[in-house]
Amino acid sequence: MNFSESLVATNYFFHQQKSFYRGKVRDVYDIDNTYLAVVACDRISAFDHVLPKPIPYKGQVLNQIAAHFLEATKDICPNWLIATPDPNVSIGLLCEPFKIEMVIRGYLAGHAWREYSLGKREICGVALPDGLKENDALPYPIITPTIKATKGHDTDISREDILKQGVVSEEDYLKLEYYTQALYQRGFEMAAVQKLILVDTKYEFGKKDGQIYLIDEVHTPDSSRYFYKEEYDVKQKKGIAQEQLSKEFVRQWLIQNGFQGLEGQKIPAMTDEFIISVTDRYIELYQKITGKVFLKEPYEGIQQRIEENINIWIKSKGLY
Repeated sequence: MNFSESLVATNYFFHQQKSFYRGKVRDVYDIDNTYLAVVACDRISAFDHVLPKPIPYKGQVLNQIAAHFLEATKDICPNWLIATPDPNVSIGLLCEPFKIEMVIRGYLAGHAWREYSLGKREICGVALPDGLKENDALPYPIITPTIKATKGHDTDISREDILKQGVVSEEDYLKLEYYTQALYQRGFEMAAVQKLILVDTKYEFGKKDGQIYLIDEVHTPDSSRYFYKEEYDVKQKKGIAQEQLSKEFVRQWLIQNGFQGLEGQKIPAMTDEFIISVTDRYIELYQKITGKVFLKEPYEGIQQRIEENINIWIKSKGLY
């Protein structure tokens, strides 16, 4: 693998472009205050830090998985996506995002397990029973929202506090809960067909003209956690760690190397072998969860290709 080949960042200026925002992973272009052109780059983040080296093909994987699931769930909830004019690009409606993320968990893993292992038996106002082991199935899927931080980590918040603080109206929040449960159920069923378990995931929603839309990525390894279904029961009974198809293995690698995003900690050096393993995991998840073969788009000329494909779409909307 040629490690000079990756899409680290973009820097375009399109007709009718009103603003530009660079997130941890995506470059976002506001077109005419109506649409967003979102470029999925190969940057990777963990513990609210962008890691120093990109992961080849990660952006293409995330963009194509998100498009796959947005198409597969649009009967449940309207979503922002209009077009994917390039393997690394999604274009959709510009919505006003809610200030919370709707996290739903079917299993005790990741952040929830770390909290539980510290003795906490309530997360985001939801009570948890005693006696659970890491990665055990919960009695039923629970919603554990987070409130978006302007800087640093998002923080857990309960339904009661969301309503008390007026972060979201009760009418809207009930809809968000309904959509979250229905989307997770659909994702869980789709994963089962592919012999996977959708362990937990998060959804972001926004509003446009009074309508709630599902926005951002859906059921990708950056927003979700998957286990292998066929080996799950045996591993739980034997107390063996579940192999994960998610970004959690990157977090675990960082933790093992002394980094959790805390002050004074340094991000460990990312070896070529580690980067290759991350790329392989992302591609494996794409193929496992979609049932499709992943086709690596060439990196040669990628910046020009992306710009041209977005411009073609903008012209098709008469915005040139």
